[in-house]
Amino acid sequence: MAENDVLLALGNSPSRKKILAHWEPENKQFWNKYGKKIANQNLYTSTWSLVLSFVVWTLWATIAAKLNTVGFHFSDDQIFTLAALPGLIGATGRLFYTYLPGLLGGKTSTLVTTALLLLPVIGLGNALQDTTTSYDTFVLLVAFIGIAGANFSASMANIGFFFPKANKGLALGINAGVGNLGVSLIYLTAPLLLGWNLSGLFGPGLLTADGSPLYLQNVCYFWAIPTVLTLVLIWLFMDNLPLPKQSPKSILSIFGNKHTWLMCWIYTCGFGSFIGFSAALGLLVAKEFPEVSFSMAAFLGPFIGASVRPLGGWLADKLNCGSRVTLLSLFVMLAASFAVLFGIQTHSFAVFFGSFLLLFLTTGFVNGASFRMIPYIFNNPFHSSLVTGFTAAIAAYGAFLIPKIFGWSYASFQSVTPAFYILIAFTVSTILITWYFYDRQGSGIQC
Repeated sequence: MAENDVLLALGNSPSRKKILAHWEPENKQFWNKYGKKIANQNLYTSTWSLVLSFVVWTLWATIAAKLNTVGFHFSDDQIFTLAALPGLIGATGRLFYTYLPGLLGGKTSTLVTTALLLLPVIGLGNALQDTTTSYDTFVLLVAFIGIAGANFSASMANIGFFFPKANKGLALGINAGVGNLGVSLIYLTAPLLLGWNLSGLFGPGLLTADGSPLYLQNVCYFWAIPTVLTLVLIWLFMDNLPLPKQSPKSILSIFGNKHTWLMCWIYTCGFGSFIGFSAALGLLVAKEFPEVSFSMAAFLGPFIGASVRPLGGWLADKLNCGSRVTLLSLFVMLAASFAVLFGIQTHSFAVFFGSFLLLFLTTGFVNGASFRMIPYIFNNPFHSSLVTGFTAAIAAYGAFLIPKIFGWSYASFQSVTPAFYILIAFTVSTILITWYFYDRQGSGIQC
């Protein structure tokens, strides 16, 4: 529809429902007069709900190591299994959550998936106050927490429909990048909540061996409060766009496209590294630098990686070339990986931690820029949305695989060096894929 035709069809003072029915973000007049405000309201609300999802998804990592100090009696293998479950369930759940906006609508899917967070959070809060709670009960509740990680795919699959191509990189970068800040937010607040006596609200704490109380349930109950308030914001400020219904054949067609799998590989190198290193860094520091007190610094890496993600999307939009930003960031990531390994081998915490922060920085740029590439590779908006969600699902397995690779390396070689060689080789392969298929002059794709 021509630019003026849309405005004529809407008439004077159109209702929000009517505007959504005529949604054309590529129409500049429509976008400036009606679209931008509604799109931004959906973006900001979606982003905050995603922050909460990442908080819930990673909160168990801040609790697991404390269980046996307050009277629980789980083996190392059981603790490790519990720690791995949220990443495994979250990544698998993303494969299905990708389709929720198309089936339920963006507002409805966000409302449902955010409300579901309350069940494991409140359930865990109750379980953590009783040291007789069985291991099987924790398996069920911690696995349920994993669904919070699946929310990312539904959120990303939805928000791209609201924005024109020229703004998708920044919009997706804000939604994902600020959402990822939930990881650093829980690492920052958990040490405070664990020691904060809120027994009048959340119940008494459990005693450690030295007689001091620890309030494990605070970490769960506290975040239930903003989750309830967020449900109100979603109801008031988000919308269900009238998305086109696609046949199963159309949906399945993305799996026959090689670019779906190539983008999964690239994004896994970015987000898979971000979420995997977030989960494993504390353990790595404890193994390699036991003399360092790290609890209050654990949030820094995830904070940096999440904060620069919108910048990666913005820069890709500005240069009109997400592949170039991705490629350059991957080269820096490669150099940072070697520097981290050097810091470990020379037992220099300053080199190790500084290089790791650079590594997190590069994951943010890769994440923001690579997601901007997808709408330019897949011209069909619906397919672009599905691929965005699917790549997010595959990359989330990094939360499970990177800690497993580190654990395997220590168990097999009593050193983490082989694990970093594997990750370095993966980064090199991603550089080659990005250059050959998307950034070289003869690739045939401008993204």
